[in-house]
Amino acid sequence: MLKAVKFRLYPKPDQETFLWRQWGAVRFVWNKALWLKQRFYKRSGTNLSVIHELKPLIARAKKSKKYAWLKESDSVALQESLRHLDKAFTRFFKKEAGFPKWKSRRAEQSSYHCTTVSVGDGWVRVPKIGKIKAVTHRVVEGKVKSITLSADATGAYYASVLYEDGLPEAEPVQAVYEDEVVGIDLGLKDLVIESNGHKEPNPKHMKRAAKNLCRKAKAFSRTKKGSRRHEKARKHLAKAHKRVSNARSDSLHKISKRLIDENQAVCAESLKIKNMVQNCHLAKAIHDAGWGKLCIMLAYKAKRAGKRFEQIGTFYPSSKTCSVCGHKLEELSLSTRSWTCPNCGTHHDRDLNAARCIRLEGIRKMKAAGQSVLKHTA
Repeated sequence: MLKAVKFRLYPKPDQETFLWRQWGAVRFVWNKALWLKQRFYKRSGTNLSVIHELKPLIARAKKSKKYAWLKESDSVALQESLRHLDKAFTRFFKKEAGFPKWKSRRAEQSSYHCTTVSVGDGWVRVPKIGKIKAVTHRVVEGKVKSITLSADATGAYYASVLYEDGLPEAEPVQAVYEDEVVGIDLGLKDLVIESNGHKEPNPKHMKRAAKNLCRKAKAFSRTKKGSRRHEKARKHLAKAHKRVSNARSDSLHKISKRLIDENQAVCAESLKIKNMVQNCHLAKAIHDAGWGKLCIMLAYKAKRAGKRFEQIGTFYPSSKTCSVCGHKLEELSLSTRSWTCPNCGTHHDRDLNAARCIRLEGIRKMKAAGQSVLKHTA
């Protein structure tokens, strides 16, 4: 099974210099290839292939006087930069992402290495730089496939290590019991509402840190661009945002781990978050909640544990459907937090009813896909 883990790095001054030189070369190759593609297309309508036509130019550039400094960088990292650009264009033409952007020194930096890389107790080894001091909080048991070195906006250095642990993947559960299937509805007042009645309150990390972020943003805006104080204020602001992001990730990891450990299957809605954030009144709160990230965590943790994570259709009317008799309301406004079923008379909490409907629909989908779903017999 392939696993990934992220380690904090503490490079020496000379190693730090090399890392920034490496990232500069990766940025240069990306930007130059992007410029060439745009230029040739505007002039002659020719669409240059990143892999077959632009990639060989790296070897020719290293032999020239002007670009001989590219020899100092890891060749694999430069080639992967072009491969990533090719993937970016593929996603753009498939309308899965926007047009590839220029890389900047002020943005997050990263470079990919996949040969002669290794991890030990307190160090990470990469080509042309040797061992870098690292906080290896987890043991990497198995073959290291690749390492991605990165620096965030705060100036902290990281190594994302992809390795193969040599163990077989967890066998998917053969039979799922209905009382070990949970449906979850994602909300803003309560982050996760479970079909068993448990509600996970929304920590609202961004809202809690709003005053501190506002103060630091004002201090940053008052500094002169290019000055030492400007850079210092920028780092203070970046660190404040990073604390919010780390707190959010920590809470989402704990929630997803608990849900997977306690159940054989978790059912959730497929949310179109890009469309939902078009609502200017709720966009900030939706981004702060991190629904998409939670679903990603649930998916990979379920797969790793051999359990099921089922997502139902986006347009399934979970809030408007009675979880007892199946009656569907014609309309239900967002402000209505509870309602009574006109068919069976059951009074529903809107979110709890939605979670129960999601669970029932998830069970139906699993059965339709051939998954054995059993009932516990006394």
